[in-house]
Amino acid sequence: MFGIKAGKKLFDRPWQGTLSDYVTAVAWSPDGLTLAAASGSGEIALWKEGNLTALQNAQEQSIDCIGFSFDGQYFAAGGQDGRVKIWRLKLPEAELITTLENAPAWVDRLAWNPRRNELAFSMGKYLQVWDVEAKEVVVTLNFEASSVLDMGWRPNGENIAVAGNQGIKVWNALDWDEDPEFLEVPAASLAIAWSNEGKYIASANLDRTLTVWEWGNPSPWLMRGFPGKLHNLSWSNINTQLGVPLLASSCADSVVVWEKDADETIGWDGRILEGHVGIVCAIAFQPGSFLLASAADDGFVGLWQKAKQIAQTLTGAPDGFSCIAWHPQGHQLAAGGQNGELIVWSQSTTGKGFSSR
Repeated sequence: MFGIKAGKKLFDRPWQGTLSDYVTAVAWSPDGLTLAAASGSGEIALWKEGNLTALQNAQEQSIDCIGFSFDGQYFAAGGQDGRVKIWRLKLPEAELITTLENAPAWVDRLAWNPRRNELAFSMGKYLQVWDVEAKEVVVTLNFEASSVLDMGWRPNGENIAVAGNQGIKVWNALDWDEDPEFLEVPAASLAIAWSNEGKYIASANLDRTLTVWEWGNPSPWLMRGFPGKLHNLSWSNINTQLGVPLLASSCADSVVVWEKDADETIGWDGRILEGHVGIVCAIAFQPGSFLLASAADDGFVGLWQKAKQIAQTLTGAPDGFSCIAWHPQGHQLAAGGQNGELIVWSQSTTGKGFSSR
């Protein structure tokens, strides 16, 4: 595992706590002051100033998706019981203000509008958008072809993409009555990701392909040759010299990083990052750099310098990691483990001068 010798230590001084079950999701508040974590037993915990407190104790069913609103005022969670719960985050303690009942639908995807306090969440073949402040449904969208497999707001908040069987439907959030644009794939779209400026959208597909569209261009790029299904996607939020971000994808125990070539006939060049010996469960670029983190069920988080070579490996979940999230400023990295481990690494003072761009 990771036979390449690492250079400077980038992150150290880990804080570690424990949830009662498999950590299903971790998320930072926009101001970076609070980290939320959820577990397979239905608990939700908030980590702030080194202290871990319970927002919700363990239940009979899992919490599978969590998120903070763009302004940090609200926090939402959804899960196996079909409920979407929304808290208003205010001192001295958070207040549960809304519980949306969607049983028997399993809510395993939710996403906040990047510009407004509107929450989108899945419920079977449908996606619903809820206006938190007006406390009313904005719209209910029918994907029709299958259950909603993934979703994502365009960064300007003007569109929402919904993935499922046969492709992606993209609705216009400024006119919900307008027919959605349909981005077709040969099989099902399992995971999608918008680039930071909203120019590109990537789709990881059931038939072991990766599709990338440039917004407004009906002709996508199609990447083939993966040994299995792709599960995770991540865009860098900075660009290469060509003016295009990097795209990372994971499949089985490998990560492939894609870089746009100046030659349109070539399209995107891919390079494989090898080192994990278990399934890669999560990948994420550090904000403001090309440093890529990959977490796997082999018990390692790899930090890849310039998304090319291993710079450091992080441990702390012997039976495997399940999820990761970068602090908005990039100086801390949080990870959840399969046995309930919750770990926060901070940037090393000795490695502070390291450049990953």
